Amino acid sequence: MSNSAATTAPSPTASKARMQDILASIVVFLVALPLCLGIAIASGAPPALGLITGIIGGLVVGSIAGSPLQVSGPAAGLAVLVFELVQSHGLPMLGVVVLMAGALQLLAGSLKLGQWFRAISPSVIHGMLAGIGVLIFASQFHVMIDDKPHGSGINNLIAIPGAIIKAIFPLDMSVHHLAASIGLVTVASILAWNFFKPAALKSVPSALVAVIIGTTLTAIANLPIARVNVPESLVASLNIPTAAGFAQAFHTDILVLALVFAFVASAETLLCATAVDQMHTGPRTKYDQELRAQGIGNMLCGAVGALPMTGVIVRSSANVQAGATTRLSAILHGAWLLGTVVAVPFLLNQVPTAALAAILVYTGYKLVNLAQIRKIATFGRVELMIYFATLVGIVLVDLLTGVLIGFGIAVAKLVWSLTHVRIDRMEDAATGRIDFDLHGSATFVSIPRIAAALDTVPTGSDVHIQIEHLDHIDHACLDMLSAWGRQHEATGGKLVLEWHDLQSRYAAPQSAQDQAARRKKAEAAG
Repeated sequence: MSNSAATTAPSPTASKARMQDILASIVVFLVALPLCLGIAIASGAPPALGLITGIIGGLVVGSIAGSPLQVSGPAAGLAVLVFELVQSHGLPMLGVVVLMAGALQLLAGSLKLGQWFRAISPSVIHGMLAGIGVLIFASQFHVMIDDKPHGSGINNLIAIPGAIIKAIFPLDMSVHHLAASIGLVTVASILAWNFFKPAALKSVPSALVAVIIGTTLTAIANLPIARVNVPESLVASLNIPTAAGFAQAFHTDILVLALVFAFVASAETLLCATAVDQMHTGPRTKYDQELRAQGIGNMLCGAVGALPMTGVIVRSSANVQAGATTRLSAILHGAWLLGTVVAVPFLLNQVPTAALAAILVYTGYKLVNLAQIRKIATFGRVELMIYFATLVGIVLVDLLTGVLIGFGIAVAKLVWSLTHVRIDRMEDAATGRIDFDLHGSATFVSIPRIAAALDTVPTGSDVHIQIEHLDHIDHACLDMLSAWGRQHEATGGKLVLEWHDLQSRYAAPQSAQDQAARRKKAEAAG
């Protein structure tokens, strides 16, 4: 008995990791709850439908996800699409579209299309994180003072000075200053805990401590500020699709909506998974598995008429920063959502939204990583341009547009680097020798520029082509150089080019006889 117990007992390290996951799940739960409610309201849907999506995202998708530390739930990036769907086709059609979108995601994952999202520039990923961070900071700053966000990201940013004035000089018997004080205490608690936490309690997340402090102060002072509002019944809020809804499933506009939902949800999820991989050193994302898991989750959400889900960066980054190490944290956050709204909603009704918003303000600030900007700058101005183009596109337009802008610039840079060649010409007047030093990639696109440079060479001159700075040379360019060399030598000139080096570096299809003849000529010439 004792030997068996000793064999099966978890190691101290495993027990510590499990406790860290449990604590992280509480933090994620506290962050997820107001987001589930808020995104549902922004989508024009009952708040309970956002909670249901969060529960499915945790319990179901968290169990089978390909990105163990990513947290799934209703996403702000889809709120506009959902709102337009509800306004144009009615709430009953929400479940039909989400169910179809989930089926498309499941199919795409089964066809192994998720791997395509790995081909993303790091500058785009970090720009996406920073852009989302700015949006979170700007919107939640207003919530932190018990005010409403002002719509778009740029409007929220512009309105921040006004929010500060409201918090300092309360007018018309408002409580903005009271909410702001709780927000500031919450942020200060996070910073203080990060710097001064006792060694024995280092595994306790700072955000959890901050929420407890903010909630306790609000209760003791009986502050008249906004608190979390949890619905009493989830079952009564189900929005199960009807037969009439399914009858419209194959209408063109519904099919287009399903495709758009599937694409946007997949893009946000897998880009988020890539970003999460940048935050930790644990298991890497299995993209196709993650896409299949999201498809299953959205099919379940559609079956009960809930909001669509994606992998969400706010909850995922909170999960990583809270110290999560396995998928247990994501699963448990769904369990806490379900258990709390069913069993003890009155406890959540005591949590001030200002405290939760303050955690998100701090999270948004952390996502705009200044050290990462400096690191990207070391790779050149173009990478920095990709980063800021992605960030600005997300803030000014939306997440998908910003990512597509950054991705487009990254592709343009790739095309440029694969097709651009720099030709440095050096001439020795005393000897008549002309050197061409090639940099970059010499491809068929570069042939006109290289040929134009060679055409400036006088008849009978001594030409040396340097290739050590080339990244790539293709067959067409090699053929052109070979043909030009033969013509130049036929008119009394000389071409020195390391054909053997080219053959070994680029597997150029030069014949053995041609190589031997050129080496013999080079030896005879010098």
